[in-house]
Amino acid sequence: MTDSAGVIRVLLVDDDPMVRGHLRTILGSSREIEVVGEARDGAEAVEEVLRGRPDVVLMDLRMPGVDGVTATREIAALADPPTVIALTTFDSDTHVRAALAAGASGYLVKTTPAEDLLNLIRVAADGHVVMSPIAARRLVTQSERGESARARIEELAEREREVLVCLGEGLTNPEIAQRLFLSETTVKSYVSRLLTKLGLTHRTQAALLAHRAGLLPGDGDPP
Repeated sequence: MTDSAGVIRVLLVDDDPMVRGHLRTILGSSREIEVVGEARDGAEAVEEVLRGRPDVVLMDLRMPGVDGVTATREIAALADPPTVIALTTFDSDTHVRAALAAGASGYLVKTTPAEDLLNLIRVAADGHVVMSPIAARRLVTQSERGESARARIEELAEREREVLVCLGEGLTNPEIAQRLFLSETTVKSYVSRLLTKLGLTHRTQAALLAHRAGLLPGDGDPP
């Protein structure tokens, strides 16, 4: 989701002005991305979303006052909400899990290299799930154990499992359809069916489960 000129409008949410300044500098180096606002906490974030209508929100999770999880939940409940990407440090895994449950479309560590950050924002704006690999592996080891995750997916049919792997890679429905030689309508049906079977509410939760179950290369590596 971008404006008519193809520019991705981004809102920065962090209580640390130095972090916001660093992010603004990085994002300002791209002609495809425009920082349309900043917020110091979750309450300001919701106000800025309503006022500026960004495409993507980079959301810090641990902030005084209204935290990023609460703000993510409120933003996700809006009509035509922007994509919310949780920004995390390694001491905020619990907050990340809560943010994903609240509707965040992925999570990145604050130390993500500049070029990678720009690319991942573009990916997220196109409707993909984005996950920092290092943070993903750490989050997996501190949440649901692999055995439990694998047990949850045992009830999936082979094709549903293949779709789950694709979700774990952050692929869109058209990309899944191309890889698996299916129609987009069929892919949508598979996604809906596996979410129901697994008791999940959105694609990001399915993607995280795929990582927890060790379905993607590197998921078994130590964090």
